[in-house]
Amino acid sequence: MNVRLLMLCLALASVPAAAGEAIQVSLEGRAVLGQGTPALKVHILEPIAGFDVNLKRSDGKTVSVSGGGKPGTVRAVPLEQPEGRFHYEGTLTLRFADGAEPGTMPLSFDAELLGPPTLSVSKDDLDLAARQLRFTLSRPAGRAKLTVLMDTGKKAFDGEVPFQGEAAGTPLTVTWPPAEGRVLRLSLQAYDTSDFYASVDLFPWQVDIPHEEVNFASGSADIAAGERGKLDQSHARIAEAVSRYGRFASLRLYVLGHTDTVGATAANRELSLQRARSIAAYFHKRGLRVPLFYEGFGEQALAVSTPDETAEVGNRRAEYILAVDAPVLTQSPFPPQWRKL
Repeated sequence: MNVRLLMLCLALASVPAAAGEAIQVSLEGRAVLGQGTPALKVHILEPIAGFDVNLKRSDGKTVSVSGGGKPGTVRAVPLEQPEGRFHYEGTLTLRFADGAEPGTMPLSFDAELLGPPTLSVSKDDLDLAARQLRFTLSRPAGRAKLTVLMDTGKKAFDGEVPFQGEAAGTPLTVTWPPAEGRVLRLSLQAYDTSDFYASVDLFPWQVDIPHEEVNFASGSADIAAGERGKLDQSHARIAEAVSRYGRFASLRLYVLGHTDTVGATAANRELSLQRARSIAAYFHKRGLRVPLFYEGFGEQALAVSTPDETAEVGNRRAEYILAVDAPVLTQSPFPPQWRKL
C-alpha cells in the first residue's frame, strides 16, 4: 500500500485520530432523524486524482461514492439509512495525481440514525402522596432530568436521576423530596443511552374553590337577582386564586353542575349542564379572564346518596375547580365532555 494512504479502522462508531500525507478520514457516526444522516468525511490534504468509497451495510445495502478535490477540500459521503444502528464494511480506494498505483484501505464502522425515544407516562403513573412518577422509555434508559415546581413558586427538585441502561419498556421511577405547597408542574426529560431524549410536562395541580351554592328555580337555569351576591363572593375567591397562582402557570376554571334525583336522568343532566353554563357565563361577565369550561353530571354524581325521586338540597350543587389541565375527578360517572364557554 502506498505510504501516502491513511490507514483507517473505524470500530464501534469510534474514529481514532490519525494523520496521513494525502488524506484523513473521519466519521460523523450519529445523526438525529430529520436533521441529516451519518457521514464519512474525506479530508483532502495533498493533490489527488480522486477516491472511491464502496461499502456494504449490515442489512445488505451497498454504498458507492466517488469524489475528489483540491487540497483543503472535505468531501462528505452521506450514509443514507433507516433509523437505528448499522454496521458498515468496505474500502476506500485513493487515486493519485502523479499516476502512482492506487491504494486501498479497509473501512469498518458503525453508524446510528436515531429519533427521539418514545416516553410513555400518564396521570395514573403519578403518585403525589408518595412523591413519585413512573414512566417507560422505548430504548435503554440512560438518565432523566426532573424539575418539580410547587405552587409556592419554589422547586422541590431540579436535577438528574441516573439509570443503568435498563431495557426498553422497563418501568422506571423518579422521586422528589417533600416541600411546602402542592405540586404545580413536573417537567421530565428521559434520555436513552445514546443521549437522545423525549420530554413531557405534567400539571397535576388543582384547587377546589369553596363557595355558597346558588339556588335555582325548579327546572330553570336562570340566575335570580337575589343569588348573584353568592356568585360575586365566589368570583372574588377565584380571582384571588388566579392572582396568586396564575403567575406560575396558565390556569383554567372548570364549573361542574349537579342535581338531585327528582326527575328523569337525561333531563337532570341537561339541566345541570345549563346551570353550569349560566354560572360560568356570570363569572365571565364579571371579568374573569381565564378560559372557562363547564359540564353537567345531573344526578349521576351524588354528594348525598338517596333513592330516586328524592329532593335533597345537598345534591343540588356546583363545583368550581381551578386547574391547568382537565381536573382529576374521583367520582365521575363518565368521561367529562368539557364545553368551552
